[in-house]
Amino acid sequence: MSSKFPDLSQLFGAVTGVLGENKEVLNQEDDYNHNHGDNMVEIFRVITQAMEEKKDAAPADQLEYASVLLRDKTSGGSAKVYSNGLAKAAQQFQGRQLNQNSAMELITALMGASQEDEPADTSQDPLNGMIGTFLSGLVGGEATGQKKSGLDASDLLKVGMAFMQARQQGSDPMAALVDVMVTNSPMGSSRHRSDSGKMVANTLLQMIGSMGGK
Repeated sequence: MSSKFPDLSQLFGAVTGVLGENKEVLNQEDDYNHNHGDNMVEIFRVITQAMEEKKDAAPADQLEYASVLLRDKTSGGSAKVYSNGLAKAAQQFQGRQLNQNSAMELITALMGASQEDEPADTSQDPLNGMIGTFLSGLVGGEATGQKKSGLDASDLLKVGMAFMQARQQGSDPMAALVDVMVTNSPMGSSRHRSDSGKMVANTLLQMIGSMGGK
């Protein structure tokens, strides 16, 4: 029996559930405000709500609406990162559908957005572009739309060294690449942000890998 590829509300709802289960751990890791877990649950609750409200809209419209709703309803650095990431993903999904291939771009856009008021052009980031391609291969898809230009030996060395370091610490290939992606994103700025970012990326990858393409 085939499984329908999860819609955006399913994907982000799963993330909300995982963050809820780990909320207290993330709060404890937050040495400054002690509320990062609470904030992350609220961020993804708002995102999931937005996806449900716009469930019949195109993916780009859902992502854009979630970005705006998140910016209006929440505050703080993490909310800004994910709002910008959703806005960037909305740009990338114009005229396109969500599937196992294109979902890799959703993850890298979500995790790699700029913390500035305007989302950065993450398609020009060779490191996150390569990571998206590698992650896609690990879950059985093929990344599309990633920029191939601008990749040189130094870029390959950078991602290769980061990957090797993560592998030496005992991570499996999927976890190692997620570590590299999160470390090189705005969510890698502190332990609690890094850990929540890995939960977000890993949950999305697991959902995509288990339900997509069956």
